[in-house]
Amino acid sequence: MGRGPSQLGVPTAVAVFPGDTTIRGIAEKQNNLVRWTEYDRRGHFAAMEAPDLLIADVREFFRSVR
Repeated sequence: MGRGPSQLGVPTAVAVFPGDTTIRGIAEKQNNLVRWTEYDRRGHFAAMEAPDLLIADVREFFRSVR
């Protein structure tokens, strides 16, 4: 069986917007989950509906893993 991301220690971030199905339990088991952000603004298509929130979250994540 192959090695999963958590075995490699790859930092993973998840941004959850309303309308998305949360899968935190699975994400925590299979990944090195270092950031979990939940937003209350719409964003099922986050890149189009809430780009400001998504961009800020991505930038903050990468600042934390530098």
